[in-house]
Amino acid sequence: MLVPFFDMKAELAAVRADVDAAIARVLDSGAFIGGPEVTEFERDLAAYTGATHALGVSSGTDALHVLAMALEIRPGDEIVTTPFTFFATAGAFARMGARIVFADVDPCTLCLDPHAALAACTSRTRAIVTVNLFGRLADLPQNAPCAIIEDAAQSIGSGPPRGLAATLSFFPTKNLGACGDAGAVLTGDSVLADRIALLRSHGARPKYQHLSIGGNFRLDAIHAAVLRAKLRYLDEWIAIRRRHAQRYRELLADASVPDLRVLPDAPHHVYNQFVVLTPRRDVLRGYLAAKGIGSEVYYPEPLHMQPCFAELGYKTGAMPRAEAACAEALALPISPSLGRLAQDRVVDAVVDCLKCK
Repeated sequence: MLVPFFDMKAELAAVRADVDAAIARVLDSGAFIGGPEVTEFERDLAAYTGATHALGVSSGTDALHVLAMALEIRPGDEIVTTPFTFFATAGAFARMGARIVFADVDPCTLCLDPHAALAACTSRTRAIVTVNLFGRLADLPQNAPCAIIEDAAQSIGSGPPRGLAATLSFFPTKNLGACGDAGAVLTGDSVLADRIALLRSHGARPKYQHLSIGGNFRLDAIHAAVLRAKLRYLDEWIAIRRRHAQRYRELLADASVPDLRVLPDAPHHVYNQFVVLTPRRDVLRGYLAAKGIGSEVYYPEPLHMQPCFAELGYKTGAMPRAEAACAEALALPISPSLGRLAQDRVVDAVVDCLKCK
């Protein structure tokens, strides 16, 4: 029996009638960019997340980028963030000319260490960007001298946004996934929301009168309609993911697997990924693959060691906890379509591999 890391077909099959109806509605309307489907999705998303404003955009990366534009991030500004995240968290701000300042992760959660983040701040720091890693809410720095931004790409459904703004990704494998790239910005700041709404459509208001230089970061109507249809199921899917996570914990604890650490549970964790750590990560991943079991490495190389950030001067050992996580973290299947027998097979394979001498 094969156990895919994420079964896109199975997830879609569960809501196919709703998704087909949503797509047909858009095709019949002829309104493919913006329009009522986007407006209604933004309304539903704001209500679901508890945000005052929800603005749909073209991807999670563009959500971060248009937010950086709206904040008028300039060359010389500093952005403090984690090196253990997807590239867009830092890349979106680096594109604006900001200097990225990395701070190490908390050894327990692997989220940005709030104390390290505060220690990295200077008079030039414009924002601390936290990441709700794998669906867990990161601890926020207290009394920060700058804006707090949440990269919440993996944590929709975990509660209302915190800080100045939060960004979402609706990449197909997210807990709420579109049929392609899509994203959103959540904020309680009306001025910031208006600025983002302007910039996502070339800074034009009205059409052909450009008040600012923006970009094409608009959300397609088909994606909005699909997301509206799937949003009704999100709480159910999150509940299933939480049950899967609890069962993984129980089964792995009973097996007393050597050299294996499971990231801790937390209130409001939505389990976009279920991650374990082992110094034998690459051996384990190869063993799972040989058994037909999917897994993923998040993330194989920390951002401070990426070639594009070489000019920042970080060396191996600068962020030891993030570097260790990149060498040891492995995500196991946890999608709602994962059955009990498939989960048993995953656990048996992990135990068999790591108990081998």
